[in-house]
Amino acid sequence: MLPAQLPEPSRLGDVLMAFLSIAFEGAPYILIGTVLSGLISAFLDARLLDRVLPRNGLLSTLMAGVLGLVFPVCECAVVPVIRRLVQKGLPVSCAVTYMLAAPIMNPIVAVSTLTAFKEFEKLNSLGDWSQASMTLSRLSLGYVVAVIVGLIALRFKPSQILQPRVLATLPTAASGEGGSQDQPTAANSLASRLVQAMRAAMSDFVDTTMYFVIGVVITAVFNTQVDQSILNQVAGNPYLALPSIMGLAIVLSLCSTSDAFIAAPMAAFSMAAKLAFLVFGPMMDIKLLFMYSGLFRRRIVLGLLVLLFALIACLSQPWYQLVSGLAK
Repeated sequence: MLPAQLPEPSRLGDVLMAFLSIAFEGAPYILIGTVLSGLISAFLDARLLDRVLPRNGLLSTLMAGVLGLVFPVCECAVVPVIRRLVQKGLPVSCAVTYMLAAPIMNPIVAVSTLTAFKEFEKLNSLGDWSQASMTLSRLSLGYVVAVIVGLIALRFKPSQILQPRVLATLPTAASGEGGSQDQPTAANSLASRLVQAMRAAMSDFVDTTMYFVIGVVITAVFNTQVDQSILNQVAGNPYLALPSIMGLAIVLSLCSTSDAFIAAPMAAFSMAAKLAFLVFGPMMDIKLLFMYSGLFRRRIVLGLLVLLFALIACLSQPWYQLVSGLAK
């Protein structure tokens, strides 16, 4: 028998292929994140947050920026986790800081960046951290930007930041302030808490996936129907290189564990532009815009987009030069 004939290439087929590849890459992380959020909902005692985090808002925000080293999650998984932590009493400023920092400040991303930029090999052979300037720049700038945004969020009340339906689930939603009381459970047995965890995970998975799919559709259309060679024409322009590569990070919606392998071969862009790509992308892309919309008010999402874009665009060049100089 003759083998089945492959279908002719088509624009719709290209979009579907791109959609499936992005969806299959991100869906496992969403599943992991929603399962983790369900376990947090059922098992985490909110009083633990009060004991672990300092009372001082500045210190707790600074600490939240490094939690990704202990609880590493990617940007696809962090939104449902943050939602549950806020409902458990985590201050919104700490939640925003962790949400932005965790996809960058984690060991998996550090190793992938070292590998993609061939810094891992140089580091092992020479033992010189100056050879890992891109990895150090990415982790440190990601932390600094996340803390700055978290400190700004510290000046607002939860009622000014969170969606009303999220605010309604907070222990003290009526007063507009986040509380730290634990939500009551129907029973304290392990089996009943596991059932509660899975129900919460299913609810979060459906809610998060809706926004994720919308973002992936837009990304798939851009990747297949827009001429990518246009980017090469602006890469050499010092005024357009940074905005263009950050815009590319928004539409590509890459996972933070793999985006370094996309950025490293971009020879037309400077190292500072690549740094902006690697910091901005895990904090803000199309799928995250829609996922954030399920947690934050619309004006907060828009303000976050503008603030992150401005901060990273202004800091990338001097920050890379600073880290490269200090590492030598």
